[in-house]
Amino acid sequence: MKTIARIALIALVITGLVGGPAFAGAADEKPLGLVTQATFANLGDAKAMIGTTVYPGDTVATDQGGLLRLKVGGSQIYLLSQSSAILSSDTTKVSAKVLRGTVGISTTASEPVSLELPEGILRPADGQPVYGQVMLLSANEVVITSYSGTLVLDDEGDLHTIPSGKSYKVTMDLEPSASAPEPQEAEGAQTSNHRVRSARHHHHLVLEALIAGGMAVGAYFIYQCLTVSPSNGCGS
Repeated sequence: MKTIARIALIALVITGLVGGPAFAGAADEKPLGLVTQATFANLGDAKAMIGTTVYPGDTVATDQGGLLRLKVGGSQIYLLSQSSAILSSDTTKVSAKVLRGTVGISTTASEPVSLELPEGILRPADGQPVYGQVMLLSANEVVITSYSGTLVLDDEGDLHTIPSGKSYKVTMDLEPSASAPEPQEAEGAQTSNHRVRSARHHHHLVLEALIAGGMAVGAYFIYQCLTVSPSNGCGS
């Protein structure tokens, strides 16, 4: 019996030595922010609850009719219905990898937030405060809207500007045509069919300016969700 007891004691000590640092590492991991609004939303495999802390590597998602809002310092990330993203951070910024649906950001100049898309990294221009969103249409198509401030889509060094008050449909063409037109600059485009082609990579992006007819209504709805009390039932 003494031998068995000793073996059990040794096993407990080894388990503590092995598991201790892992638990300490998890405890020391710096949180990104917290959930401030959640309707039909999930954090990992659990239901998202107001006040829950979020960490790098967390997956957040909403179901049909859902809404999730995260406070990240002075900035915010929100997910509309049937959307999901993976959170991450580095020494300078927080980012969210958009997996599906509609994801938006409201950022301050001092605390920028970026969105990772198949088409590139979407970030505020020159540290500006910005308020915008993306809507994934497919693996190769996304609609990017800037309600306030200027956004920059960084496609591995090719920079495409989304001016304040503009909305662009961005298509990633994986098989460029030999007859494709010469590259054009995105800045200053005013036409509804403006196109930008980036031939530097194995793909190129086509940016098409969209008519912003419904943007004012959408902006007002999201503004309410981002600024007023969660008790208003936004997203329910």
